[in-house]
Amino acid sequence: MDIAEARQFLAHNHRGVLVARKRDGWPQLTLVTPALDPEGRVIIHSRADAYKVRNIRREPRVSMLVMGEDFSGSKYIQIHGTAEIIALPEAMDLLIYWHEQIRGALSDWHEYRERMIMENQVIIRIALEKANPSRSLDKRRA
Repeated sequence: MDIAEARQFLAHNHRGVLVARKRDGWPQLTLVTPALDPEGRVIIHSRADAYKVRNIRREPRVSMLVMGEDFSGSKYIQIHGTAEIIALPEAMDLLIYWHEQIRGALSDWHEYRERMIMENQVIIRIALEKANPSRSLDKRRA
């Protein structure tokens, strides 16, 4: 699977498990809702003080399992890349973009912006470097 195919899958599938590394080397797994930014990088949001953010600041190489809407029998892919943390105020436009991609547009963004500031939200942006298909996606090539 190439990166372009992974992006196509990510454009329509927004259930994921992010894998970062704890200080002791063990994996730290977090349920996330990934979207793609206009340049095709994965974006997710989080509180700035979340463990995943701390772990990514220390070790930016991450992996993610992204699956379809149905858990059982769902197609899925694995992606790998280098993450960066984008804090407010720079993160605001991407937080809005993420919301539009996943939840849709709001009639008034003022309350959303205030909530993002109050919750000290950040964007985790991942540059895709490698993608692996699920076996079910591989079968279509056989």
